Amino acid sequence: MRLLLAEDEPSLSRALVKILEHANYAVDAVFDGQEALDYLEAGHNYDGAILDIMMPKTDGLTVLQTIRRQGNRIPVLMLTAKSEIDDRVKGLDLGANDYLTKPFAPPELLARIRAMLRSQTDQVDSSLHLGNITLDTTAYELSSPSGSFRLANKEFQMMELLMRHPKQVLSTEQLMDRIWGYDSEAEINIVWVYISYLRKKLAALQADVSIKVTRNVGYSLEVKA
Repeated sequence: MRLLLAEDEPSLSRALVKILEHANYAVDAVFDGQEALDYLEAGHNYDGAILDIMMPKTDGLTVLQTIRRQGNRIPVLMLTAKSEIDDRVKGLDLGANDYLTKPFAPPELLARIRAMLRSQTDQVDSSLHLGNITLDTTAYELSSPSGSFRLANKEFQMMELLMRHPKQVLSTEQLMDRIWGYDSEAEINIVWVYISYLRKKLAALQADVSIKVTRNVGYSLEVKA
């Protein structure tokens, strides 16, 4: 899943990016409210946003209020150094999904993000299923009756995206944007490299699903006929 992180303190932003990437999220980090608005309004398909309240140019509450007025229902977790009840109430009234006061423990941040995204997708089970394979989204494990693999960061993100959209053809550009990010300098052929990694794991698991290539269009995950 892809998250937008808006936090103006560079050291904290770097630490949060590491925490989130270690938990197998793809993250775009921005450092002021206007940049956050630009990214959110640019049409990137984020699964959630983490917004600090006190940011330069445009504060987090204004960013939240703006996107909600535009009809953007992206799940939003607000971060703030303030703990007053009025600030929490204002953020929730403007449409925030949750609120976390600094300082916070990384496990609590990750738990709140999982809960926020779960409520958005109505997903109670932490696993995704297709054919005879299962993807555990908390253990990052791909399994079948024949065995299991713990997937690395980008492998997990790609497999999760394909399993959340079975039979839907996803273009190389969509996969690049969702997994490597809007500003990535990675070569576009990296997508094929990771498709190849996943195909080998599916074969080893004797999976009854396969990643289909539609020439000049993209990739889809489908149950074998």
